[in-house]
Amino acid sequence: MAGTVLRASTELAPEAGMARLIVVKLGGSVVRSAELPRWLDAIAAVPAQVIVVPGGGALADEVRACQEHLGFGDASAHRMALLAMDQLAWAVAGLRQGFTVGATEADLWAALDRGSVGVWAPYALIAERTDIEGTWRLTSDSLALWLAARIGARSCYLSKSIARQQTRMGAEQLARDGIVDAAFPAMLKDAGIPAHLLGRGDQEAFASGVADNAPCGAQID
Repeated sequence: MAGTVLRASTELAPEAGMARLIVVKLGGSVVRSAELPRWLDAIAAVPAQVIVVPGGGALADEVRACQEHLGFGDASAHRMALLAMDQLAWAVAGLRQGFTVGATEADLWAALDRGSVGVWAPYALIAERTDIEGTWRLTSDSLALWLAARIGARSCYLSKSIARQQTRMGAEQLARDGIVDAAFPAMLKDAGIPAHLLGRGDQEAFASGVADNAPCGAQID
């Protein structure tokens, strides 16, 4: 998703509820998979405030293909990819009662205060920023981590359709392998928020880990 690499900031994070707040990024492949209902059930059941960040999925893939075919620049592609995430946010929220779309921090905090799961539609908050890298080096992975730091979450979880086995994984290697975006390692350092990678079948480990305030998935270093 042109400009400099965006830097995380916690300047707008309210104090109340921060210790219980987590951000969960649902990868586009997860949204398209048979595991999506299990992830939504696990998210709804955890005893924490949760903000979900859906990836752009097939809609973002279509933006890439359209850019290659028509030749428009990264600035347009960046906005279109954000709109793809907005659309997936509405799709995810439409699958479960108690999931509420929010475009800004205020929207998301209002949803959390009502006991809902917040689902972030990022276009309104991100599109006009000049400190955000508007290229494909930066995708919903880094945006989820940025939001987690900005809103004061205790941790950020990335759910992917991968066969995860390790309990610790390096951000640089994950970026080289294409599991996270290229901007993610720098964002992880800037954000100062613990990040964890979740794979197929990790719903139970995620739910129990959040409930016990214990590590789950693979810690990303």
